[in-house]
Amino acid sequence: MKKILIVDDEQDIVESLKFVLETEDYTCYCAYNGEDGLRLAKEIMPDLIILDIMMPKINGYKISRLLKFDAKYKNIPILMVTARSQEEDKLIGEETGADEYITKPFELEEVVKKVKEYLK
Repeated sequence: MKKILIVDDEQDIVESLKFVLETEDYTCYCAYNGEDGLRLAKEIMPDLIILDIMMPKINGYKISRLLKFDAKYKNIPILMVTARSQEEDKLIGEETGADEYITKPFELEEVVKKVKEYLK
């Protein structure tokens, strides 16, 4: 089974994503701040990461950069989900290595579709 790490400080978003993805037979791991998210990513080596940008301790941009510029983790797809929808935010996301940029509020089906694309 494929492992997905969900990192977001909004518990309802984490729970909703976890529920929907587990019904699709993915194993989900969750973190509610950037520090725990980065630690978990290195521990479990997920097949994909769903990452919020604005979080306590370490923001999503920094996590993305730390993982994408490390040979051991650079091939893990990162889907950024964020309330920040400015073009400039998307550019920063791309520069830090995010593979996909999804703005909140999003449709759960849209995220599941993207996850499946990256994990097939």
